[in-house]
Amino acid sequence: MLDAKDMKILEILMKDGRKPFTEIAKELNTSESSIRKRVRKMEKEGIIKGYIAVIDPSKIGYNVVALTGFDTDPQNFLMVAKKLCEFEEVKKVYTSTGDHMIMAEIWAKDGQELTNIIFNKIGKIEGIKKVCPAIILEQLK
Repeated sequence: MLDAKDMKILEILMKDGRKPFTEIAKELNTSESSIRKRVRKMEKEGIIKGYIAVIDPSKIGYNVVALTGFDTDPQNFLMVAKKLCEFEEVKKVYTSTGDHMIMAEIWAKDGQELTNIIFNKIGKIEGIKKVCPAIILEQLK
């Protein structure tokens, strides 16, 4: 069970995963070794899954990012979700409730490439009934 200090550590690391334990300790008025032990425990328990670089897609040539909803035949639902994970252009895949059964974040260099990815690659996956891309105009948070 996580306590308030663990939650505060997680909050700090979610904002800056590279923040030194010494700075976190100072901020929380505790020892660096206490922070280290707590973080290692949360890593071991799978609470902290890893540390990643957050990339600005446009800075590396991906000028179109689309959150895309997929509806599938119920019997193909998991197979479609797993297949989507195989595409390099698909950066994240979520199964969901709501408007669409599966949501994916797709990066493309331009609109033409996005169209090609959706219709000539992803659209060929058996079991997909509907594809609904929404191009992101600006990420605010």
